[in-house]
Amino acid sequence: MDEKYINWKTEGIFRLGSAALCLFLLVFTCGCGIFSSVSVEDAEGDGYGGENDNLVVVGFSQIGSESVWRTAHTASIQAALTKENGYFLIFDNARQKQENQIKALRSFISQRVDYIVFSPVTESGWDTVLEEAKEAGIPVILMDRMVDVEDDSLYTTWIGPDTEEEGRKAGRWLEEYLKMSGRQKEDINIVVLQGTLSSSSQRGRSAGFAEIANRYVNWHILGQRSGEFTVAKGKEVMEQFLEKYPDIDVVVSQNDDMTFGAVEAIEESGRKVGRDGGIIILSFDAVKDALRMVETGQIAVDVECNPEQGEYLAEVIGILERGEKLEKAYVVEEKVFTMENVSKYMNDRSY
Repeated sequence: MDEKYINWKTEGIFRLGSAALCLFLLVFTCGCGIFSSVSVEDAEGDGYGGENDNLVVVGFSQIGSESVWRTAHTASIQAALTKENGYFLIFDNARQKQENQIKALRSFISQRVDYIVFSPVTESGWDTVLEEAKEAGIPVILMDRMVDVEDDSLYTTWIGPDTEEEGRKAGRWLEEYLKMSGRQKEDINIVVLQGTLSSSSQRGRSAGFAEIANRYVNWHILGQRSGEFTVAKGKEVMEQFLEKYPDIDVVVSQNDDMTFGAVEAIEESGRKVGRDGGIIILSFDAVKDALRMVETGQIAVDVECNPEQGEYLAEVIGILERGEKLEKAYVVEEKVFTMENVSKYMNDRSY
């Protein structure tokens, strides 16, 4: 696929204010319904005609609500695609199951929505349902994660993070840290808490970090195991790593929720975390609670995966509605947070 990346910041797309998004997060997690979105079942039962006839109808299937990041991602999309902004949003929570997403996509097709948007649980297994959407003439927009299909015309465009680059950023930070601390020639024992296997975020972050790690014969990746992007599973896998590998120097945790579980497991085992003689933690996502741990030194580096993609999505749909040229991929802007720079971003963090 010939991907052309756009830095959306230079395109003048405005971010949600922190107070507004906090309100949306609060309402979303409490289950209240101030958004102009309905469930798949409600849309099938009551339809979306009448006063909604002039709205752009979007069917959105989200992976689930397995993490703080995912909740923020959902809230951002719901906040952008409101009736006030000209949209009727049909929302589906797939609860981490591909079969649920496929069912939701087929429901969107049968309802003749204007656009289908989804964050795929895994990369493979989408060809048939996407063929059905293409035959129905419904554009499909991928968010956050990618799909692995033989024909990339089965989806219209993708919006999300460059997860391979995220992995490289974590590797480059460790590379520089070891040089600065005089440890570049020491043997470094590493374990990796992977996300959901075969998801594009797991594959990308694994590949990107491995690209840097493979440059050094003294970096030893002792084990890699999925923590499924959850706190509980992250803790469980970290406990197993600590029992099997007593001399861990670095933990690469592919999202903050797993990191929270891993830190708990390490500290309960009597080990320390942090640069000062502890296990070095490299994390991803950069949710606010994790950035507080960066401030205190518990997490050495947190590579941002930006969930605030709702305005990006609205802009892409606007391009399609106007019949303008659309790129095949749009990469969101992301930062790297360490103890040295994190404090200046904390007040503006909305998730």
